[in-house]
Amino acid sequence: MKLQLDSDQDLVTLYINGDESVLEELIRRHKSKIYTSIYLLVKDQYLAEDIFQDTFIKVINTLRSGKYNEEGKFLPWVLRISHNLVIDHFRKEKRSPVMVSADDDNDVLSMVPIHEESAEDRILRNQTYTDLQAMIHLLPEDQKEVLIMRHYADLSFKEIADLTAVSINTALGRMRYALSNLRKMMKIKEVS
Repeated sequence: MKLQLDSDQDLVTLYINGDESVLEELIRRHKSKIYTSIYLLVKDQYLAEDIFQDTFIKVINTLRSGKYNEEGKFLPWVLRISHNLVIDHFRKEKRSPVMVSADDDNDVLSMVPIHEESAEDRILRNQTYTDLQAMIHLLPEDQKEVLIMRHYADLSFKEIADLTAVSINTALGRMRYALSNLRKMMKIKEVS
């Protein structure tokens, strides 16, 4: 069987009909995007791996129970499950996602030397980052969620709309309001 040519829906149908081997192909196809979207929200490798596994346990249970009905929308459906598990985790922890700090070894931008940075520049950059992070956490949950998914998880507005069960226009509007609110907070900070 040429699994590369089969659509996700074809593979899901084969799995539902008893071909367990196709699950590996579905996971292989989408592991990177699903895991990355989880990791960018939780910022912890082990937690991201746990949520990734929980996501596929839920996927398998749903497929086996015959409750899957997302014709042709396998990846957005799985991303929505993983996103809901991340939200559940944060509700249990009663905390918000952590942004990558400028001095985090995993932050790609901090690894690219643009110029020699003085101690003063580094302090200013870290303070700016800390201020921005604090402002993001002050945003309403729906705006913060869209901003994180768009900027940190690099999801399209279509994917964000699917994950949050809203229209693309609503997702775009939330992003616009988030950016507008951040600009207002920055202006207030400059004045004080």
